[in-house]
Amino acid sequence: MIVRPRNGWVIWLTLIIALVLSIVPMPASAELGRPLWLGMVIAYWALVLPHRGGMGAAFCAGLALDVLAGTLLGQNGLPLILVAFLVLSLQQRLRMFPLWQQSMVLLVVLGIAQLVQLWLNTLTGNRPPTLLFLIPVPISALLWPWLFVALQWLRRRFDVA
Repeated sequence: MIVRPRNGWVIWLTLIIALVLSIVPMPASAELGRPLWLGMVIAYWALVLPHRGGMGAAFCAGLALDVLAGTLLGQNGLPLILVAFLVLSLQQRLRMFPLWQQSMVLLVVLGIAQLVQLWLNTLTGNRPPTLLFLIPVPISALLWPWLFVALQWLRRRFDVA
């Protein structure tokens, strides 16, 4: 049975909302703990619709984040592609896990992506002085179950396939 793609605009709308949440100004004290919204949304679409939310969408979202954040082109795209690749490669197993186990796997995946981001920042001369750049990873893992349920509701509501 061939499933025709439906309502792909929902995928792009969630990516745009995650992009806005990634760049919206926050107080300096809260900026350090900003969740990795774009990485989590990319992970969700790669998990539930691997044929629609893959590495292409991750790269486009990463380039958009590069343009909006004023970083080098590809600096945010590479970690997001890595998130999409790791989730796609683990997709069959991850779908069987309960949400708390998915959060643990996502903790590792987003941690690897943050370390790649650190490496890229070091190459461009913008290395943070401490390991505080890893704070968004556990915060994102804690938010994963709620984001998953919200996006699952949205996917079912608009019949995204």
